[in-house]
Amino acid sequence: MPSVLIAGCGYVGSAAAKLFAEERWEVIGWTRSEQSAERTLESAISLCAVDITDLEAVRRNRFPADVVVHCSSSGADSYLHVYRDGAANLAACFPNARIIFTSSTSVYPQHDGSSVTEESAVEPDSENAQILGQAEKIVLTNDGIVLRVAGIYGPGRSFLLRSVMNGTAVSSDRFVNQVHRDDVASAISFLARCRAVDPPRIFNVVDDTPAPRPEILAWLSERLGIPLLNSAPSPESTRGRSNKRVSNAKLRALGWVPAYPSYREGFGRSVLPALENCGA
Repeated sequence: MPSVLIAGCGYVGSAAAKLFAEERWEVIGWTRSEQSAERTLESAISLCAVDITDLEAVRRNRFPADVVVHCSSSGADSYLHVYRDGAANLAACFPNARIIFTSSTSVYPQHDGSSVTEESAVEPDSENAQILGQAEKIVLTNDGIVLRVAGIYGPGRSFLLRSVMNGTAVSSDRFVNQVHRDDVASAISFLARCRAVDPPRIFNVVDDTPAPRPEILAWLSERLGIPLLNSAPSPESTRGRSNKRVSNAKLRALGWVPAYPSYREGFGRSVLPALENCGA
C-alpha cells in the first residue's frame, strides 16, 4: 500500500486526502492545530498536528512516505515560513518522496489578457508571489512537482458568488481563471500516480474556460435571481491585478481531465446545489 502525507488538511487537502483513501493509499494528514487534528475525515485517514515551519517537528514526525503533498495555507504574517520554509523542511526530511507543491498562478505577471502556459514569463510582482517562486525552486531542485493553481472555488467557497449574494460585485473586463476544489484534488492524485514526470515538472491547474469577470457575475446573478449591483473598482483595487488566460493543456496532455471544465458546470452541479441543501 503506497503512503502519502498531506501537509495541510484544509479545504483542498481534505478533499485530496479523501481521494487518496478511496484509492487505497495509506493517508497521513498534518494540520496546523490540535483542534483541526481532532476532526474526523475518513477512518483510513490519520490526522495529527505538525507545524511544517518547525524543522525539528517535521523530523520527529517523518515516516517512509511515497508522496508528500504541501498544500498548507497561510496568512500574510506567516507566508514566508509556511511556503518557503515549509517546502524546505519537507524536502529535507522526506528525501525519497515525490513532493507535490500547490503554488499559484499569481506567479505569472501578465496584464494584457494573453494566453499563459508553463513556459510563459514568471516575474512575480508581489512579495507573496515572490515567496511562492522561492518555494517552487526548492521543490523543483528536489525533483518535486509544482502545481500552479488558479482561483479555487467549490461548495462553501467562492468569492464571486459571495460578492453577488452580498451585492458587492465589482465588474472589470479582466479574465478570471478558476478551478474547482475537487479538480485540484484530482490533479494532485493524478500526478502522484504518474510513474514518470519529465522536467520541467510544472503544471497549471485550471479549468478549460478562463472567462471575463462580467460574464461570470451576470450568469450567477441570473441563476440566483439576484439583481447585479455592480460598483466600479477603485484604482487601488485594480493596481497590479493580473489579466491573463491560463492554459491547462500541458496537464491535459498527460491524461488529466477536469470534472468541471467551466464555471457553469462547477457552480451548476456543485456549488449552487450545496447552497440549496444548506437552505440558502
